[in-house]
Amino acid sequence: MSAAVPVTAGELYQKLKNVRAGALVCQYSLKKCEELVPLIQEINALKVARNAVILVHSYASPEIIYGVADFVGDSYKLSRDAMMTKAATIVFVAVRFMGETAKIVNPDKTVLMPAREPGCTLADSITAADVRRLRQEFPGYTFVCYVNTTAEVKAECDVCVTSANVYQVVESIPSDKIYFLPDKYMGINLKNEMARRKVAKDIRYFSGVCYVHEEYTGEQIMKIRTQYPGVKIVSHPECNAVVVGNSDFVGGTEQMLDYMRQTRAKQFLMLTECGLSARLQSEFPDKELVGSCTLCKYMKSNTLESILSTLKAPKPSDIIQVDAQVRARALGCLEAMFRYAEQGPARKTACE
Repeated sequence: MSAAVPVTAGELYQKLKNVRAGALVCQYSLKKCEELVPLIQEINALKVARNAVILVHSYASPEIIYGVADFVGDSYKLSRDAMMTKAATIVFVAVRFMGETAKIVNPDKTVLMPAREPGCTLADSITAADVRRLRQEFPGYTFVCYVNTTAEVKAECDVCVTSANVYQVVESIPSDKIYFLPDKYMGINLKNEMARRKVAKDIRYFSGVCYVHEEYTGEQIMKIRTQYPGVKIVSHPECNAVVVGNSDFVGGTEQMLDYMRQTRAKQFLMLTECGLSARLQSEFPDKELVGSCTLCKYMKSNTLESILSTLKAPKPSDIIQVDAQVRARALGCLEAMFRYAEQGPARKTACE
């Protein structure tokens, strides 16, 4: 963990002046930055005093990412960062299931969640009881859960995946029978990708959805391509199969940023939560975003004020607790993901 660096209004403004994601929600004047800086400085001083580290998902608000974050990234990267930190306290600026993941891999650390609406439509779509019922209905299947699930659901599954590694991990699993949960769109996209790779897998999937990614349509892509010839469409695998099939690149949030960083194209339609659009606008001002993005009310319920109050005097609801038995079983699910993600596919595909 690096020590907090004082942030001036001018420095913050230089980071945020190009951000236009989310209409007026995420637009920054020098005056607004001057109002934000006292909060940022107080948080940065307090986290040093409390031996705390702040992990921030890319969907969080820009002033959090560029003002107080020690680590920023997608769920896979932040899971790794949580494992590596030596801080006594982890403040996870995201949604509850991510805080639970940090607690699973750091049982002896205090994990705090400043989100005031810590839910998630995707994680909330399935329960541990649902998984137990499904395992009886589909005996012999390897149960693969997306990281967007509760600790209790992970404890009932065999392997966890993220949007960044789902294809690699599932291809690497020796079993040819896969039950994927909870995202139906990611499940359909997974099935299509395995077929494209000529990897024989019987893939079943659950019915959950992310309300943010469910909004994007193929018609939206067609309209943008007509208006902006040469635009690159970049989407998240939680989008539906029509959107994914008509995209130039599909991947997790960090993969999407890497793609836009490396390609020579100047115009992009980014089909994911607005926080990632803000990162692109701040870090790659020569790139232009067209179309619109969608805000996640759960991610955006993290604020500088909620982070400060959680650091100062966390309420019981801010402190992540995971039952010891649930944690042990969920850890096995996560460790399986790390193992498969690192070893690569277990077989060669016909097109290699």
